[in-house]
Amino acid sequence: MSKSEIVLARKVHSKILVLRRQKVILDADLAELYGVPVKRLNEQVKRNASRFPLDFLFCLTHTEYDNLRSQFASSSSAHGGRRYLPFAFTEHGAIMAATVLNSRRAIKIAPLCWLIQLEVAICDLKFSWHASTRAVRTLPDTPPHPVASSTRITR
Repeated sequence: MSKSEIVLARKVHSKILVLRRQKVILDADLAELYGVPVKRLNEQVKRNASRFPLDFLFCLTHTEYDNLRSQFASSSSAHGGRRYLPFAFTEHGAIMAATVLNSRRAIKIAPLCWLIQLEVAICDLKFSWHASTRAVRTLPDTPPHPVASSTRITR
């Protein structure tokens, strides 16, 4: 990875939240990353709704949004802030958003998102392989259950 790609990956990583047990990025952060206004991102998502199944994005509830607002400084709707609840994009939704946007930055970032996703998948695969081989090594040698080996089925 080049230096600029590493900086971009760190920036993306800092924007990731965990909501509903999923890693997501909010529409405002994704729009900033892709270099488009939030309004344009959301209108493209609505125009291409068939490309965004439920596991690609979801709309935050009022409670979730209020919890996030209490954690981060944000303006109120009375002073020009958000009027609608934000969308939360999963990693697949973020990549799909790049495909429906025509901004230069979104087109440039989409392959990088795929690369990052591939690297994460490979790391997860390596970790699960190491964990499974470690588990196999630590399993005790147990004899077969005595009842199962001596029981005969009779009619």
